[in-house]
Amino acid sequence: MIARLLAAGLVAGVVAGLAVAALQHATTTPLILAAEVYEAAQHAHDAAAEHAGPALEGLRRTAATSVATIAVSIGYALILLAGMVFAGERIDARRAALWGACAFAATGLATSLGLAPQLPGAAETDLAGRQLWWIGAAVSTGAGLFALLRLDAIAARILGVALIVAPHFFWPTLAAPESTVPAELAARFAAASLTVQAVSWVLAGALAGLVWSVIFQDHTEAA
Repeated sequence: MIARLLAAGLVAGVVAGLAVAALQHATTTPLILAAEVYEAAQHAHDAAAEHAGPALEGLRRTAATSVATIAVSIGYALILLAGMVFAGERIDARRAALWGACAFAATGLATSLGLAPQLPGAAETDLAGRQLWWIGAAVSTGAGLFALLRLDAIAARILGVALIVAPHFFWPTLAAPESTVPAELAARFAAASLTVQAVSWVLAGALAGLVWSVIFQDHTEAA
């Protein structure tokens, strides 16, 4: 069981990570580079120099980002498979994709209401406070979705709704408007980041469920 879970998570994560890395390269990466120009312009007027960096440095950065994205996708696939096994859920591509969508709702959509994805140069609040709120909101929303979608008791569903709503009564303190990034660029980045994260979760889940189904069928037929 563990070997099958690890194999499915690894294969699905690598494939999903490569696809998401390509998506990032076309969507969020250009926005990050643009924001870094604005950030540098706060200290130096000659922003054109920022575009003249060596190509090798850009390749290293792209490679490092891609490796990190693949590692994250592997983690997503393993988390989803482990959660479904623990919950006794039948694993296939469709169900795993739905679990991925719920995971995104908890870790991306719900948390972005209080802490939107930020570009370099954006104004920030206290790091420890932001991290604590993010963890609390993600866990509370995840538990709420599980109670709402998996439990039949009315009381459990009411509790699920309460857990989903509760974190948003305690949003982190808003940062002072000291960002060097234009508002339009920041909004585009937040939307693009959430889209990429949603694709990452759902794709990792769908591929993990598909690979798991193939491995399970082969195992059953061999037995």
